[in-house]
Amino acid sequence: MAGVGPTAVDRAAGTGVLLAACVSALVVNANTSAVTILLPAISADTGAPLSTLQWAVTGYMLVGAAVIVTAGALGDVLGRRRVFIAGLLLFVASCVLIALSTGGTGVIAGRMIQGAAGSTILACGMSLLSVAASGAGQMRAITLWGAASAIGAAVGPLVGGVLVDATGWQGLFWIDAAIAAACVPLTLATVTESRDPDRPRSIDVLGTVLVAVALVPLVLALSKGSDWGWISLPTLSCLVIAVLGGVGFVAVERRASAPLVDLRLLRNRVLIGSTIAILIVAGAINALMYLLSLYFQDPAAFGMSALDAGLATLPAAAAMIAVTPLITPLALRIGSRRAVGLGFALAAVAAAALVFVTASWTYTAFVLPLIGIAVGLGFANGPASSTSTAAVSPDEVGQASGISNMARYVGGSLAVAAAATISTAVTDTHLAAGDSAADALAAGLSRASLLLAIMSALGVALAVLMGRYRVDKPGAVHRSAAAAGISHTIPTQPVPVSAARTHAPRAAAEADPPPDTTPGSAG
Repeated sequence: MAGVGPTAVDRAAGTGVLLAACVSALVVNANTSAVTILLPAISADTGAPLSTLQWAVTGYMLVGAAVIVTAGALGDVLGRRRVFIAGLLLFVASCVLIALSTGGTGVIAGRMIQGAAGSTILACGMSLLSVAASGAGQMRAITLWGAASAIGAAVGPLVGGVLVDATGWQGLFWIDAAIAAACVPLTLATVTESRDPDRPRSIDVLGTVLVAVALVPLVLALSKGSDWGWISLPTLSCLVIAVLGGVGFVAVERRASAPLVDLRLLRNRVLIGSTIAILIVAGAINALMYLLSLYFQDPAAFGMSALDAGLATLPAAAAMIAVTPLITPLALRIGSRRAVGLGFALAAVAAAALVFVTASWTYTAFVLPLIGIAVGLGFANGPASSTSTAAVSPDEVGQASGISNMARYVGGSLAVAAAATISTAVTDTHLAAGDSAADALAAGLSRASLLLAIMSALGVALAVLMGRYRVDKPGAVHRSAAAAGISHTIPTQPVPVSAARTHAPRAAAEADPPPDTTPGSAG
């Protein structure tokens, strides 16, 4: 059995599996963070309004929320390498569909497919690394994977801006398709197949569907409520369907032999508190990037090019990376709960500063609030992300990771939809009142920023749910986890092969060659 014997104590991952998992994670995260920079160019080229193209962002996250845990389960049952390759091929197909699209419908459909592909690549890529290594070797592999994810998320807007000017917005998707396609033969040649024969063969498909049933109408209501009327029949119908979907999901999960979410874990106060913190962080950072990317490029505001807008977001990315080495030591010194609360407090103050935005503001006026929000959310997210997996037993790490990663997608989709609706509604109201386009846009951004400030303030209040939790002595994996935590939760301590789960480490007990050799090792 894997995990037995001296070589399993500290087994390094092979170069092939490291390259396949890390390169694909970098591409997926860069693609995800770059898309909001591309939206104005896509809108100008396809004629689709930005209010419609919002679904290119929220649709991606909605599908990701529904699929990410299921993808890990499919890997356990059907083979992690097989499902990982399927995710790569689906990602390539989605990129081609988006790049060839001449209308908003094709772009949105491609992005929703990409949500399924991206979450599958992240879920199974992490599993492949966890199977291929153990002990300190597993931590080194996960550290590299986390670093690749963080780099991709940070450079995505800049890369997107460069490519819009150099190749058109389609260039990002063609290049990403080529890189993902190159990972397929690499994976086939170097990664050994692995499964988990101890896991029930059933897949919680109904739970996956019900996640979508609960979230899609909720996001639709948030997106269209101001147009339809908040107490109109369509809005209320969407909200009722969302509630019924949520109730149905809980009922199904209680009876499923292999549930998408183990509801027993929801009794863990520390896990719930950290998950709520993660949801708020993901919502705030995604909504902020969406709002500012569009505001900076709007001709009535700064009229920046896509490249300039990408550069304009760099202070946030740079600040978040710069404070990463400080996050875990701070949490160790003052405690995770206080670190999360302090981070949210800083983000709330910085977001509140944006409430006072006017058309007279220059870009330099945005820099400090942008840095403050990024640093605050970084300090809140790092301890929350680490605690979400460290506060459960080793055999529950995968479920805890699944819950927190699902929360990221949910938070991002809901917050972007809500912020976009507020910004658009306020802007339209001011335009109808006779205000200039510049004043109307600033008013819309101001009210949407108020939402971000309120969300962050709620994070301060909800941090108490985390309770007191002792943080491990910081190491490289903690810094990597803190940096990657905006996009994915990774474990900060080795997980036994037999105990690991889905997209946080769930390792194989069945492989080809036989599991008592070196399952999942790369050549």
